[in-house]
Amino acid sequence: MSAKNNNFDRKIRTDLNDFKSIWVRAIKPNSEWNEKDDFLDVIYWSRQVIGIVIGVFMGIFPLKGFIALALFAVINCGIVYFYCTSFQSIDDEAYGGMWEIIKEGFMTSFACFLVTWIIFYTGIHFDNVSQKIMH
Repeated sequence: MSAKNNNFDRKIRTDLNDFKSIWVRAIKPNSEWNEKDDFLDVIYWSRQVIGIVIGVFMGIFPLKGFIALALFAVINCGIVYFYCTSFQSIDDEAYGGMWEIIKEGFMTSFACFLVTWIIFYTGIHFDNVSQKIMH
């Protein structure tokens, strides 16, 4: 039983070291990515954070409608494009082209954005919205 626990503890430590290594490479410019999936995981999870941050911002400042949706797409894709080409200087052909990188995690990021945007917009500006409906 003790050997089983040691293997489990060793696996957890290895996974944590891999996790730290990936995120250290993510914030270091021009990192070398031996595993394509590691870089795509960084893009995916970073994009979720970007979606939430943009949702909070657009919810606090009452942006709404098509302009807010288009602005989200431009900002989100622009940040990912800049990160890949300028900060990491990756060869996009190794990942199937820039379009494959740009669309990695976009829809889940969009969902995170929508939920956050709706919650913050409604929570902060509910009085304004309800007054417009009443009149």
